[in-house]
Amino acid sequence: VERRVFMNSPLSSKIALFNAHANDHQRKQTVNPFSNDIRNMNKRQFSKDEYGRPEKGSLSECRGFKATAQVCKEMLELCELINHYGEPLFTEAESPNDPRKVISFGDLFTLYTIISDKLVGMLLRARKHKLVHFEGECLFQRRDDHVPIVLLKPIGEIREEFQKKIDSALLAVKENE
Repeated sequence: VERRVFMNSPLSSKIALFNAHANDHQRKQTVNPFSNDIRNMNKRQFSKDEYGRPEKGSLSECRGFKATAQVCKEMLELCELINHYGEPLFTEAESPNDPRKVISFGDLFTLYTIISDKLVGMLLRARKHKLVHFEGECLFQRRDDHVPIVLLKPIGEIREEFQKKIDSALLAVKENE
């Protein structure tokens, strides 16, 4: 049987492109933990900083930075709302220079539903960042309307802290694109 080899034909370039794609796929499957071929699998090594994080420069990392900026903006907006509509926790005579403000969950819920429907999630996240304090694990409309929400830090300090976070997240998005 005679074998013909066509060197610079359109078919040979398509075959070479297909083979390159197939080899690249096989290489990626050796580190894919969900691959069916576990015989040739190389266990990927992660440093402490890399574990659980998307690859540098990936679209997932970019989406993460955008989400960070958005959540920071929403937490800042929540704190601004509490600061504006809340009352001082103590009178000036009781405790001078106390920056804390308080608002009931029911009042905050009424104000915040105009802005967003995820008040409880934002409150939980703000509590995690030690911006607000309230009793209980989760708050429910009507049942917990009387629960006080306390803004723990001065609004100027919160603005400064979150503006830095927002700026660094947006800078990382621009560097990624």
